[in-house]
Amino acid sequence: MVQAPLGAQVFKGGPQARLERGYLTKHVQVIGNLLSASSRYNYAGPLISRESDTSSNTPTPPTEPFGLLCSREAPHHLRRRGDPGARAPSAGKPLLGQPAAAAAVAAGGGGPAGEPVPGAGLGGDARRPEGRALNKELTTGDEDDGAERSPSGAAVTAVLRSDPAARSPRPGRTPAEPGVKASPGRPRRLRRRRPWWRRRPWWQRWRWWPRRWWRRQRLPQRRRRRRRGSDARAATCEQCAEAAPAPLPTAPPRRRPQKPRRDLEIDNIVANTLLVKAREGAYRKKSSRSKKWREMLKLPPVSKCTELRRSIEKDYTSLCDKQPIGRLLFRQFCETRLDLTRYIAFLDAVAEYEVAAEEDQQDCGRKVLDRFFSEETAEAHLPEIPQDVVTKCRERLEEEPSKDIFEECARIVHKYLSGEPFEEYQDSSYFSRFLQWKWRERQPITKNTFRHYRVLGKGGFGEVWACQVRATGKMYACKKLEKKRIKKRKGEVMALNEKRILEKVNSQFVVSLSYTYETKDALCLVLTIMNGGDLKFHIYNLGSPGFDEQRAVFYAAELCCGLEDLQRERIAYRDLKPENILLDDRGHIRISDLGLAVEIPEGETIRGRVGTVGYMAPEVINHENYTFSPDWWGLGCLIYEMIEGHSPFRKFKEKVKRDEIDRRVRQDAEEYSEKFSEDAVSICRMLLTKDPNQRLGCRGDGAAEVKQHPVFKDINFKRLEAHMMEPPFCPDPHAVYCKDVLDIEHFSTVKGVHLDTSDEAFYAMFVTGCVSIPWQNEIIESECFKDLSEDEAEEELTLDLEEKVSHPAHIPKRGFFDRLFSRGGCLHPNPSEKEEAPRRL
Repeated sequence: MVQAPLGAQVFKGGPQARLERGYLTKHVQVIGNLLSASSRYNYAGPLISRESDTSSNTPTPPTEPFGLLCSREAPHHLRRRGDPGARAPSAGKPLLGQPAAAAAVAAGGGGPAGEPVPGAGLGGDARRPEGRALNKELTTGDEDDGAERSPSGAAVTAVLRSDPAARSPRPGRTPAEPGVKASPGRPRRLRRRRPWWRRRPWWQRWRWWPRRWWRRQRLPQRRRRRRRGSDARAATCEQCAEAAPAPLPTAPPRRRPQKPRRDLEIDNIVANTLLVKAREGAYRKKSSRSKKWREMLKLPPVSKCTELRRSIEKDYTSLCDKQPIGRLLFRQFCETRLDLTRYIAFLDAVAEYEVAAEEDQQDCGRKVLDRFFSEETAEAHLPEIPQDVVTKCRERLEEEPSKDIFEECARIVHKYLSGEPFEEYQDSSYFSRFLQWKWRERQPITKNTFRHYRVLGKGGFGEVWACQVRATGKMYACKKLEKKRIKKRKGEVMALNEKRILEKVNSQFVVSLSYTYETKDALCLVLTIMNGGDLKFHIYNLGSPGFDEQRAVFYAAELCCGLEDLQRERIAYRDLKPENILLDDRGHIRISDLGLAVEIPEGETIRGRVGTVGYMAPEVINHENYTFSPDWWGLGCLIYEMIEGHSPFRKFKEKVKRDEIDRRVRQDAEEYSEKFSEDAVSICRMLLTKDPNQRLGCRGDGAAEVKQHPVFKDINFKRLEAHMMEPPFCPDPHAVYCKDVLDIEHFSTVKGVHLDTSDEAFYAMFVTGCVSIPWQNEIIESECFKDLSEDEAEEELTLDLEEKVSHPAHIPKRGFFDRLFSRGGCLHPNPSEKEEAPRRL
């Protein structure tokens, strides 16, 4: 027994058998013998015209051979009317429970005896006489092969249940016999109407009418799309080859509706524009403040700071030297005393000498000695500094000028100021003003303190967003650590360690922590924003890979200063790589991401494989003890990569296994091209020495030994630390050096983690509000301190004027009836001689 392929039907040719009204125009050539194939979805059967006698069981002999026709050649309305060419069954919805076999078709057509197969018009309408006769034929058959047969004995295949054109009996319904009423089968489910008390009132029905009308309008379009989809899945006439029919294609899973790409690009443009405008406003300072910034920074009365006055630590170095507002107020106090003014002037002159250029340094030093230690200027003489110290400074200045000539003199001056002048300062109004600012500094911080802009990137525990302080307008980067993600990965110790190290370090070359606060779902670190991007982006994405040697040496000098500040606090960074070095608006660099940094106590060492593959030192790979040697190894890797354009032990985008890179780090020597000068090759080889004991920076002098290398002969480190040297590259202020919002993947939702009261202790240690030094610098740089001080001076001047100038006594305003009935009013036109008539002032 043979079968027609999927989606094909056998039809009877001839002019008299063509479709009415000329709808069927495409015919397929005669195919003699069809190979057998088994499929419950394939069917075969001849198609006859509507003129054929379907009411009788006498078959009409064919006039032309049988052929194959694609199921979609006939229009939809013809199939519904009962015309031949009904559509093929859809996949997955067979009507009968058992597979049905197809008719045997020979070259001459017909059934097993060579006769044409009756029961034509499989797509006939059951409402027409010929359709009802066909349905009657489909219900009868033999039990030889399990297929339903027509009275002539030819096997036929039923259409699918989804086809409304022809209906055959359901699987559970008994076949109809002559004189026997058919069983009703499954009754039709009728929609039950709601009772009158649950029906919608008329004033609510109009809401649903537009939706129903729109569905009616969209229904034909959906039907056409569904029909085109089934046409694509239907088999063509060429599927009658010897091979078995291909499996039915499965519909793709339904995806969630996503926002159009064009709308997402617009969102990215809007986010970048808002960020750039916010940065421009931050440069203008006052324009970026909130309208209520005075209320946000309103200082409390002095009486409210009594408790703070008793609890604050009375340390001169902390209150008058390190904290910016304290140092500024102490200078203002000293300027009110003539005997203390010269000490402040001397400290300013020493600071100016330290940042002077090398060619002007000797002349600047002589001016300091002549101004404060000459016999001619006795009024500016500092009696607390011994004469032998002054003589030693003169000799060193004439022999070889250096930055630390007046270091001993400055130490003596600070020691004097920390005595009696500091005690007098604590009793002055300047110290009370400092306590007011300290009270404001210790107020809690929330997310409403900031304006949030676009996302800049993401880290291990959350995303990094650009934000702006409402009161001052200063821009920051907010690093959000998701609480559930921290708890799931058990990163409480790592997060708290990073927060404490950032809070402890105060360096111009390390990102500063200014605020810490929490929200319902995250712990937030507000850090210095770096708008210039990272070094990896500039090395590989702008121009040819690598920098010129002058630019690389400038960045290396600033890195050396940053590592020196970290090592001064006994902190090992351990993850020095281009991705962690960021550029600010002016082009200076800072070290970021201190998640792997660790504090090493004095006289101890640590051990552990920590860092990034290709930048880890040999002692880290070998699990040996170390202190700060991996950081100097990382500096050597960075200098090499900035000049050459790739790391010393792995080329850019080279696919190498981790073990191979570790072997190169331990055994292989780096190769140097023509881009390196002799000094650059020398410092790279000294920093990339395999033995940590012989490595530059690890032989006892630390950063001072690295700074003395000839490659830094043109770098004035004092001016560099004061940011008085011009960087070789300045980022574009109108550019956003980070990925688009579309390209930054969002974190998935953390499931199975619940926050409880046991986590509150960790959150309390993490959230501490403002960090003193960065917050006070923000208040001074944004000129909020200056504006509030001027406002206070004006208020004090107004009060003084009100006390000195005598104003006439204030006469309260008299009411209408008082003026009407009182003496001298309208009813008393003649006042007494003793009383003076009231006058309007």
